Amino acid sequence: FAGYLSQVLKNYTDHACDGEYVSLRCPHRTTISIQSSFYGRIVPSHQLCPSRDPRSFATLIKEDVACSVGTSLQKMLDECQDRRSCQFLINSRLFGADPCPGTGKYLIVWYKCRPNEYKSKVACEDDKLRLSCKKSMVIAIYSAVFGRTQGDSLECPYQNLGMPMIECQSATALQLMVKRCHGKRSCSIYASTYEFGDPCYPGIRKHLNVIYTC
Repeated sequence: FAGYLSQVLKNYTDHACDGEYVSLRCPHRTTISIQSSFYGRIVPSHQLCPSRDPRSFATLIKEDVACSVGTSLQKMLDECQDRRSCQFLINSRLFGADPCPGTGKYLIVWYKCRPNEYKSKVACEDDKLRLSCKKSMVIAIYSAVFGRTQGDSLECPYQNLGMPMIECQSATALQLMVKRCHGKRSCSIYASTYEFGDPCYPGIRKHLNVIYTC
């Protein structure tokens, strides 16, 4: 169980240069959840993915190090989201128009491994959140958010009409939920600033959203 949970909670990073294969893979009973993606070049080639062309140093100075495409995240979602594994060859044609012809580029992708079967629970601020599993099963926390996020659920209506709608999240929510509920058959916690601190402006009503599996 501990090994499975460490795989689920881990943030994976993979990268591939132009002309190489990117390969994402998740453990049994989990699938890929893409968190973020970058394709282009923002560091010189001597630091990452050196050019294969036998060009002089004078030519390398001209390479574009402020080059990125806006389609890399959607491409990774299309190719890999909710699959156990995915693999494909990296080149600029995958991502549409080449933003910097002549400059060697690379893909970096950040992802997690999400349980195939998981549950989601929400508690509004100051309410108690209780998680439980059937007999002989224990809780594995996948993610935890305390604060406000764009597109929040209607379960905790946003009543502060005079306040700006901004995102604000506790940086320690996942760590605290793992500590409180990891490996237990049931657990409970209040969705309060006493437990999680206040990541938002005063007066903004928050909620706790936990995704877990048994």
